[in-house]
Amino acid sequence: MTGLVVAALVVGAAWAVAAGAARRTRSPALALGCAGLAAAHAAATAWPALVPLVLAGWAAFGGAALAAALRWRRAAPAARRVLQWVVAAAVLAGAVVAVLAALHLMLGAPGDLAAWGTAAAALVPLGLACGLLPATAPAAPAALVEAVVVTGLAVLVVGVYLVVVVGLGRVPVGGEREVLVSGIVAAIVAAVLVVPVRTRLVALAEALVGRRGGQAGAMTSFGARMTRAVPLDELLLQLAESLRASLAPAGAEVWVGAEGVLDRAVAVPDRPAGRVVLGPEERVVVGRARSGGARWMSVWLPGLLDDHTARHGADAPVRAVPVAHLGALLGLLVVHRPAGADPFSDDDDHALVELARQLGLALHNVTLDSALQASLEELRTRNAELQASRARIVTAADESRRGIERDLHDGAQQHLVALAVRIGLARTVLDADPAAVPALLDQLRTDAQAAIGAVRELAHGIYPPLLRERGLGEALRTAAARSPLRCAVEVQATGRFGQDVESCVYFCCLEAIQNAGKHAGAGSEILVSVTHTDGVLRFRVSDDGAGFDPDAAGTGHGFVNMRDRLGAVGGTLEIVAAPGAGAAVVGSVPMTARTP
Repeated sequence: MTGLVVAALVVGAAWAVAAGAARRTRSPALALGCAGLAAAHAAATAWPALVPLVLAGWAAFGGAALAAALRWRRAAPAARRVLQWVVAAAVLAGAVVAVLAALHLMLGAPGDLAAWGTAAAALVPLGLACGLLPATAPAAPAALVEAVVVTGLAVLVVGVYLVVVVGLGRVPVGGEREVLVSGIVAAIVAAVLVVPVRTRLVALAEALVGRRGGQAGAMTSFGARMTRAVPLDELLLQLAESLRASLAPAGAEVWVGAEGVLDRAVAVPDRPAGRVVLGPEERVVVGRARSGGARWMSVWLPGLLDDHTARHGADAPVRAVPVAHLGALLGLLVVHRPAGADPFSDDDDHALVELARQLGLALHNVTLDSALQASLEELRTRNAELQASRARIVTAADESRRGIERDLHDGAQQHLVALAVRIGLARTVLDADPAAVPALLDQLRTDAQAAIGAVRELAHGIYPPLLRERGLGEALRTAAARSPLRCAVEVQATGRFGQDVESCVYFCCLEAIQNAGKHAGAGSEILVSVTHTDGVLRFRVSDDGAGFDPDAAGTGHGFVNMRDRLGAVGGTLEIVAAPGAGAAVVGSVPMTARTP
């Protein structure tokens, strides 16, 4: 019965951990999972037969934690710290298991390796607790780094000793075992302590000679992180934590923004969201400043100074350093010291200004990257539109050729066939009834004129001769004369334009006139105007008819054709319409006029 209870507890705990990881590390689920596994571990110490089951539960926990860790760069800062603490504890637990396994192979101790392994796994709930506690949560990145270093060094030491023992070809016995264990412990302790001891000795030596290692370390580490693919929010959080550790024990804030609107991006200790809005003159002055203290902030950043005074007191030192690039204000670094602390020195100001310069470059690069991504997206959209436009143009050309063939077959060809038949008939009539020849010749003349008219009408649909010979004005007036509605044409463009531009404007106007004739309604009037000003050829075809909804009808075949024609010569099309208020088709083509 007890085994079943523990089994259910382990399964439930593993499920809770996996659920928490799948939902980007929800702390209650993780806490429930760790508590369940800890309880299962306690039961396993009393019933050793349950140890394999507990190990399976910890394996499930490890898999879920690893899946969550792979996503921690996209998680919120608080959730990321919890994950980092849990992973750090899991890495240390792995190091303990590796060392115990090596000792077991070399010395045969500890005898119950599974029980010791489950005991080492208890470090993971401890890591979770550290991640949830406000006092220890900010140290998560450092804890993870130290855990990885300690684990690597410990595995290296026991690996070397294991190779030595295997090389000896026998397991140590008697006093050799004590010496070996003492040597392993001493080597691990020395390897773990060498890095922090060296760091503190260097800091002590720099303090004796008057150097500020914290400032240099913050600048160096920030510059190194800038060269790696670190997310911006993580970079700003690490910068604020470094500033608090080295220069601003009362807290550090990073504000970012543009156009004089700055938002609090990161604050250590954590602060609610905030915003500072600067006017044009304030933006210029703040952006050009090197750094400012309380007096300078009282003039240019009074809101930030009031907040600092309310939290730390009027005597507490404060510095605001603008983050700018090429004269553009991109943010602020605001650092606080408690009341009674030493004021900021020139070295402190120099370090802050250098950090602000590096941060300004990073923010500028982020802006450039965003602009580049936007440009690439626009290019992809234009490329898709271009491909679709080319496909429509090819389809329209095929349909146009089929239409010409159909018009030739049904129109001009039929007139010419009839003309040929009548000419043959005229030969017969000439021999049989010469008096009927004049009437027949008149009929032949009528048929020839009809054939000429059919050919001329077909030519107008392909490329009107008047457009080639006389320009836009005459061609549009002739087209307007064929409109079923009253149509006036006003052309205020002297000189001639490129053949492609003139044909584009002509056929767009012709399409608009035909659309108005079909849909504007009886009694409506059409006005066609063409102007050339400021190097742009513009046309407008408007009517006072029934109008329409441009959102519903603006994607029709005719409008798509007009947009494709104008797009081919770098022009644009606009539809201005409303139900009951008429409609207007407006187009423009940037170009330069030329004389014939």
